[in-house]
Amino acid sequence: MPITERIRTAARLLTPTRKQPGTPPGTLIYGGEAPARPVKIHALDYGPEHFVESEIEEIAPLAAFRDRPTTTWVDVDGVHDVKIVEFLGRMFDIHPLTLEDIVSPHQRPKLEEYPNYTYVVAQMMHYHPDRLELHTEQVSFILMKGMVISFQESIEGDAFEPIRQRLRDGSGSIRSRGADYLLYSLLDVVVDHYMAILEKVGEHIDDLEDEVLARSSPDLARRITEVRRQINQLRRSIWPLRDAVLALERSERAYISNDNRVFFRDVYDHSVRTIELIESVRDVLATVTELHVSTLSFRMNEIMKVLTTIATFFLPLTFITGLYGMNFNTARSPLNMPELEWYYGYPYVLGLMVIVALGMFIYFRRRRWL
Repeated sequence: MPITERIRTAARLLTPTRKQPGTPPGTLIYGGEAPARPVKIHALDYGPEHFVESEIEEIAPLAAFRDRPTTTWVDVDGVHDVKIVEFLGRMFDIHPLTLEDIVSPHQRPKLEEYPNYTYVVAQMMHYHPDRLELHTEQVSFILMKGMVISFQESIEGDAFEPIRQRLRDGSGSIRSRGADYLLYSLLDVVVDHYMAILEKVGEHIDDLEDEVLARSSPDLARRITEVRRQINQLRRSIWPLRDAVLALERSERAYISNDNRVFFRDVYDHSVRTIELIESVRDVLATVTELHVSTLSFRMNEIMKVLTTIATFFLPLTFITGLYGMNFNTARSPLNMPELEWYYGYPYVLGLMVIVALGMFIYFRRRRWL
């Protein structure tokens, strides 16, 4: 994540709209970044031979869906308008603590059971491979008899359109299996997004590995660290979601039929496979990190080897030039470097330097230091 994005995220966490310490429980204060568009409410009422889809502009008519024998899905796209969430809470008898969690993003995935409904929190992941960014959107589900109410943050668009299309087409058995099967379908979409993201992240790790083998650079360390942060973020989200799905599959609530429990077990299996894949990707990423460090160390050793060789070659040559560069007076004593008076003194010194350099090169080659 770029440093500017991290600063922006930290600023959102410290925004004054967040709940302050000491605020009474059940106080609804949206803690995220409100989107520009208004809240949209989508309602689908269906049965084996019945299907009605509508955009809800007035919330009051939603109360009529409570007593219908059909299955109803109310999808609230956007939770930044806390008045709408509060109104829905009063209409469907939702506990204030549940409403508080709905409008408070960054909740840990969990399952909570109340006398008249079951509340499930999940984290929907959105990956942008072009920018290599991973964004999280909190999605909340309320399962009650004959009804599912879902709340999305409306950050990265709607991920549940394939479910709506299946309901419109009447494909499969989704229209005849009730609200618990609808909740399974929605959770299955959330978990499948993790698998799709991991595939794209895996492709990016393969590219990083190729770059490491071709030519490591300091920028690769930053990118590897960013991928590791994304993997850890996926791991922190899928682990508690797995536990929530397992608890949902084992729930004794009457509105979760025995025929549909096997489907929640399937979502649990998908989440376990996702966790195993995340662990595998983490191992591969650790190998890429070690390879990157080893490549940088090897390159540094090669550079130091070249520099050391050059310095070693010039060390005796510098000694010779320094020795003959001193000022001696040969008229005072024959011991004061008589080579200064030689006719071929200069070629002699150059030849001596060449012989020393060649001798050192031959010696290094025989010792396989070069």
